[in-house]
Amino acid sequence: MKKYLKNLCYCLGVIFGGGFLLLVAWNFLILFGMPLYILYAVGFLGLTGLIALCICILIGQQGRHIVKNSYLILCVAVAIYVGHGIWQDNIPTMDDRLLMLYQYQPNTSDTKAVRLEEKPTLKLDDDYFLPSMDGATALYPVYAAFAQAVYPEKGYSLYESKVVCTNTARAYQRLIDQEVDVIFVAAPSQAQKDAAKAAGMEFYLTPIGREAFVFFVNSRNPVKGLTVEQVKGIYSGAITNWNEVGGKNQSIRAFQRAQNSGSQSALERLMEDIPIAEPERKNVVIGMEGIISQVASYQNYKNAIGFSFRYYSTQMVENEQIRLLALDGVFPTKETIRDGSYPISSEFYAVTAAPIGQPAPKMKNPKLSALLKWILSPQGQWIIEKTGYVSLN
Repeated sequence: MKKYLKNLCYCLGVIFGGGFLLLVAWNFLILFGMPLYILYAVGFLGLTGLIALCICILIGQQGRHIVKNSYLILCVAVAIYVGHGIWQDNIPTMDDRLLMLYQYQPNTSDTKAVRLEEKPTLKLDDDYFLPSMDGATALYPVYAAFAQAVYPEKGYSLYESKVVCTNTARAYQRLIDQEVDVIFVAAPSQAQKDAAKAAGMEFYLTPIGREAFVFFVNSRNPVKGLTVEQVKGIYSGAITNWNEVGGKNQSIRAFQRAQNSGSQSALERLMEDIPIAEPERKNVVIGMEGIISQVASYQNYKNAIGFSFRYYSTQMVENEQIRLLALDGVFPTKETIRDGSYPISSEFYAVTAAPIGQPAPKMKNPKLSALLKWILSPQGQWIIEKTGYVSLN
């Protein structure tokens, strides 16, 4: 009896002591941003290891061999699970957050932002009325080049300056909150229009260029093109297998973007009144807040399909493992965008905002008015064209 109680005390010590150490290790892994599958593997092996150790304490020598061998088998299974997670992490992705924005910062010696080949016809002074810019990730190279041409020649931090880049959703919210003067984005979603109206604000959209909304697949996918109706079928959930559109017998993994992002809003406009199927999701760990669910970024599986804007998918993310699709038999190029033959092309905008009933922002800030006028001038349109988008001219 004494031996049994002694072993039971050992087991309690193992459970509480080992559990505490496991919890500390778990939190450290979260702090260092370990992938979810690593957290699951450590937690599972740690808990089963503690249980196995307690069983070994309580049972005889012969039974311990069975427990140890079983635990080794579990370790091998978990190693396979982790290996699969590492393989998935190495599948090429298409995610705006992966873009190296700093490469396009204005006025740096090796910037990729387009430089004018002549003296700018507009030059703005560095004072309180210098318009502050924000916008979509994919349009940062354009408005960074605008600032490089007409703003004072100095550095502009990506996060704290007159020329920053958050993303479409955040830029619209900052515009509604009057934290920024002008944003460069795709047209607002209905939710963003509603948010502006609820805040007593009104958007003013100035078209400055054109771009194509594109769909892409793994380069090994035999499907070279779709019709617009087939795209709608895929994203509504009516079409679920590639063999329904001329491909292999594989289920379709249709990736989407976060709500209110520029490309997700473009998908909503394309779908019109057709409900969009629930997007592929992933579980992620954010700091110490625990596991949350987010819309999964595009991963280039053999059966995947994703969408973005042409410039971002072809210029800013150079990835030969994906292929753009033709729509209704027309491939997205600058020429087919310009002549309107590509079926899903639209304008992008310099967007400003003001309280409903008050004068438009460009009426109150002459420098903002001058900037917008210059963007529509031959020099501004040249920058748009040279960057890789399609100008309005």
